[in-house]
Amino acid sequence: MSELTVAEATESIYASLRAGNADIDAGIATLKAALTREGIKQAVFNPTKLAQNNRSGRKLMQAYFRQRGVSVRFSDQ
Repeated sequence: MSELTVAEATESIYASLRAGNADIDAGIATLKAALTREGIKQAVFNPTKLAQNNRSGRKLMQAYFRQRGVSVRFSDQ
């Protein structure tokens, strides 16, 4: 199995979020590995693709990912 890029891992996270957080921890681990391989410090998510695109939803997501070792920020668009 080939290793996913950061973009592919991010899309996997969006799919997990749409599926009610199914396999989200595995997706976060994959994203963390991809970020490390590509030398990127933060994962960037588009807030319009999130299930809960409000401040509390974004903060909850940041906290959950931070607990698993992934720093998250949100794009302007």
